[in-house]
Amino acid sequence: MSRVLAALVLLLALAANASAQMPVKLKVGDAAPQFVRSDLQGRPFDLKTLRGKIVLVDFWASWCPPCIIAIPHLGQLQKKYGARGFQVVGVSMDDSANVTKQTMREIPFHYPVVLGDAKLGNLFGGVLGLPQQFLISADGKILAIRSGDFPPTALDKEIAAALNRRE
Repeated sequence: MSRVLAALVLLLALAANASAQMPVKLKVGDAAPQFVRSDLQGRPFDLKTLRGKIVLVDFWASWCPPCIIAIPHLGQLQKKYGARGFQVVGVSMDDSANVTKQTMREIPFHYPVVLGDAKLGNLFGGVLGLPQQFLISADGKILAIRSGDFPPTALDKEIAAALNRRE
């Protein structure tokens, strides 16, 4: 009887641990997950410090053509709206910082980039396909989610509208 009970306790513990690591699907209106990382220039980056701004978190990778196509447009958005309280944050899902840094040498980035991983992807509901973008309001709520191959301009109107509501 005690072996059965011990096995049951072990199974319950394993199930609890597995569910704690499972991503929770995020939807519009949910609070955006917070994270702290170093950017690829070695500076500390804390998403929480961007409260009060409209933030676009862009999950991308150097091997993803739609991701690479979107980067110059995201840089243009950062330049256009940065002074109004908009911030793009790139999250590279490359396997190594060296690969990401090489891409950053080839393509100008005008916003911070951090290295992502499965843990960070899971915070955002499980980033299984790229690109994936989360538009976050000034109060930290998710305004829009885009994933897959979409036009780089897909969020432009939503960004402008969020900035207008904020002002």
